[in-house]
Amino acid sequence: MDFELSAEQRLLRDTIRKFTDEHIRPVARELEAEGAYPEDIAARMRELGLFGLCVPEEYGGMAADMVSLAVVFEEISRGWMGVAGIIGSHSLSCWMIAKYGTEPQRARYLPELAAGTRRTGIALTEPGAGSDLQGIRTTARREGAGYLVNGQKTWITNARHADPLPVLVKTDPAARPAHAGMSVLLIEAGTPGFEVVRDLPKLGYRGPETCELVLDDVRVPADALLGGVEGRGLQQVLAALETGRINVAARAIGVAQEAFDQALRYAGEREAFGKKISEFQAVQLKLADMAMKLQAARLLVFWAAARADAGQRADLESGMAKVYASEVALACAIDSMQVHGGYGYSREFTVERLYRDAPLMVIGEGTNDILRTVIARSLTSGRGIIE
Repeated sequence: MDFELSAEQRLLRDTIRKFTDEHIRPVARELEAEGAYPEDIAARMRELGLFGLCVPEEYGGMAADMVSLAVVFEEISRGWMGVAGIIGSHSLSCWMIAKYGTEPQRARYLPELAAGTRRTGIALTEPGAGSDLQGIRTTARREGAGYLVNGQKTWITNARHADPLPVLVKTDPAARPAHAGMSVLLIEAGTPGFEVVRDLPKLGYRGPETCELVLDDVRVPADALLGGVEGRGLQQVLAALETGRINVAARAIGVAQEAFDQALRYAGEREAFGKKISEFQAVQLKLADMAMKLQAARLLVFWAAARADAGQRADLESGMAKVYASEVALACAIDSMQVHGGYGYSREFTVERLYRDAPLMVIGEGTNDILRTVIARSLTSGRGIIE
């Protein structure tokens, strides 16, 4: 059992770490405070080819393995988790188009998505349906040579930049079970009736936009149906979310690592009662707990990623990694704030942003409570975990 990154993966890690230190850290606090979109950072990510992480090489992408994907998202999130969102849902959507799209769909979209001249995301959640995707109400009625789409979506990252945007719809609202009537349509920007209504205000995860959408009699051609066959949308989405959970878990590791690094540095600098606070047992216990949880979470993420790379089913593993890593990120952010004392509550210190960013990973890509039921269902069905 090899717990080491390959030479290629280490080179990728070092490259992304250097990029983060040089181009993300120096501007993160200012841009995050302003709520400004990091256009310059996005342009540099295009130059690095990061928009093509999940795009096959024949379409100009990196075809990165899942461990490499985890490394990229961890390193970027150490600098600013919000920036990772720009390529997060983009990568998930690219993976889904590459795996399930028709050849004309792959040829039309993937080369430009890999180059970053197009971007994408994924539109699943609705005002009345989040964890229960089978409860969505957006419909796509077959009309003539295409579909007429009506509905709403919310909490959609990259909505203002996505072209195309994969949208989960019901092509047969009467189907039972409901998932048998669900499909994904690739809707291009500028299509009449497709409107981004507003950007949602957020506690953290600033940088990329998170929006509400309205689809009012949006006409899309029949060849916009992902894969060309109706009724497979939920299956396509759930498979993509397995990779998405690895991505979110890796972001959580980045936040946790940064929280630990900030606490360790500060504890070695701050003095109280005539000595460094790192010499106080109470602080030492926090640092030790943070380090143990962090490394355990990272190994769990790499385990899930390695299972996916081996072509094995990884819904259980990615769910476990996402739940544990996100809760470690939240715990480390709080512990780091406590090590910093009053300064940890100040916007002049990085830990305050980490404290606001960490909760997203607990909620996003499937809430942890829902994922616990998914994990339990896998275990009680006899699937078990690797021995």
